[in-house]
Amino acid sequence: MPLEFNEIRQLLATIAQTDIAEVTLKSDDFELTVRKSGSVATPAPATQVTEVGTSRILESTVTSSSTPLSATPPSTIDKRLVEVDSPMVGTFYSAPAPGEAPFVKVGDRVRSGQTVCIIEAMKLMNEIEAEVSGQVMEILLQNGEPVEYGQALMRINPD
Repeated sequence: MPLEFNEIRQLLATIAQTDIAEVTLKSDDFELTVRKSGSVATPAPATQVTEVGTSRILESTVTSSSTPLSATPPSTIDKRLVEVDSPMVGTFYSAPAPGEAPFVKVGDRVRSGQTVCIIEAMKLMNEIEAEVSGQVMEILLQNGEPVEYGQALMRINPD
């Protein structure tokens, strides 16, 4: 049973949302093993987001129910910033090749559809594009770092 790339991507996204620790698929010419790390999950802060392609717009501040609201420090994330999220698990690359200039740097202006980085997944280089035009305010990963599905890669202040 041959699997298409999009089917594998959907399978990985589904596994990421479950408690499954390991899955192995085997056929005559194909073998895929997926293992989740054994880290202990901690409750995530409450943040409401609106999905926009591979980006999301932060709409609320982070609050903690264990401390009074007055004791909660103000959020350091600007509510207007749009996060560019990874659509897959892979490795983050800021430049098209080693030794070349990065696609974008903090402070650069980008336009919607412009390539801002590459995610390598299963030896395939996938260009990640900005969903909005604006200014790059923060790049959240270093070149060569592993990235998870849905993980924020950078933040853009939209025009």
